Amino acid sequence: MAQIHFNFVAQTAPSNHVQASWAHPEDRQGAGLYSPQYWCDVARTLERGFFDGIFFADTLSTNTQNVEDAAEGGIPRIDPLMLVTLMSQVTRHLGLAVTLTTIGTPPFLAVRRLGTVDHLSGGRLAWNVVTSYHENDFAALGLERPEHDSRYDQADEYMDVAYRLWDAFPADAIIMDKAAGRYIDTAKIKPVHYNGKYYRCNSLPVMPCSPQGRPLIFQAGASGRGMRFAAQHADAVFALQPEVAMKSYIASTRAAAEEIGRPHPRVFFGIQPYVASTEAEAERQLETLKSRVALDQAVIRLGAILGRDFNDHDVDQPIETGETQASQGWMTAVGNWTKDRSPTLREMALDLAVSPMSPRIMGTPEHVADTLEKWWRDTGCYGFTFSPHVMPGSIDAFVDHVVPILQQRGLMRTEYAGTTYRENLLQQ
Repeated sequence: MAQIHFNFVAQTAPSNHVQASWAHPEDRQGAGLYSPQYWCDVARTLERGFFDGIFFADTLSTNTQNVEDAAEGGIPRIDPLMLVTLMSQVTRHLGLAVTLTTIGTPPFLAVRRLGTVDHLSGGRLAWNVVTSYHENDFAALGLERPEHDSRYDQADEYMDVAYRLWDAFPADAIIMDKAAGRYIDTAKIKPVHYNGKYYRCNSLPVMPCSPQGRPLIFQAGASGRGMRFAAQHADAVFALQPEVAMKSYIASTRAAAEEIGRPHPRVFFGIQPYVASTEAEAERQLETLKSRVALDQAVIRLGAILGRDFNDHDVDQPIETGETQASQGWMTAVGNWTKDRSPTLREMALDLAVSPMSPRIMGTPEHVADTLEKWWRDTGCYGFTFSPHVMPGSIDAFVDHVVPILQQRGLMRTEYAGTTYRENLLQQ
């Protein structure tokens, strides 16, 4: 029997995806940002709940035009690659996914750094490949931002270099023959000579394949070009879509895969559960978070994500979709926000401030479990990416009260298939 898979999405900043969440009386992330104990506790809880992995969403920089975002918990922002190395030491099965952009880091260095952590974790690393869309990320690195589709053209070439480096150093090249004094069978490793439009690499690889071969590849492209990139490269696709758009998104990703002769991608839809004793209590949790949101900052934050300037936009007028060099996925999600209308700027800004375009599921553990099962069966998705509202309390509530219900129904694992991320992601 097929089962529902879950990943957990986090941010390495004082606030998670909920604006100013660190200031909530029950939230511990702001105080625990630099605490190994805090992050290790999070990892242990997720493994106790049999999640596939923890996924760190990340951007390189912050908006220089909006210093108030920093005041509300947008920075400091620590490096997730360092963090998952720590978390790997207190878990045995939990997958560890980090975001690394294709700008600013040559493919050779990316393969070396990611491969190091993949080995140190026993084959539990995943790489969320992003092309970066925030203008401030490019400005921070002294680069010009290419047009949307060009970023994916560059990323295709980036991945081509990475594949060649992985293929050039198979795991069985490590022989450790002490008698012969040979650590490596040099006949099994090959030099990489790559001279492309965007990247060049001429070197022997220095990082062998890990116990899972190579890091899993995750992607979240939602534009036509982004979906083609995901279909070509991704082991799993993370999607932020409202319920009304989930089926059509699945259909689009499958069509993109079929067009290039690839298997259907494993799609994980973002969710934000509010688990409580009653629906009314869950609603109170949401309203407490919304009451702390500064609307002007929420509007600026939305504008940065969509690549739009809303300074002269009436907050009670609808947002219309249009051309943007920013995130096509976010813009598509705005257009699909409801079946019959576009949201107003106020509605979407406040919604984004407390929920990262992930549909909320609010109520008792039974209601949350029922909804997840229905969406999973109706859409044909592979699973869900859980976004918290209060850290780590929302994880604890889900693991302690919802996971047992799904396990009793045979919809969630009660033991891991193996020790690598790849083995557990593919577990049926």
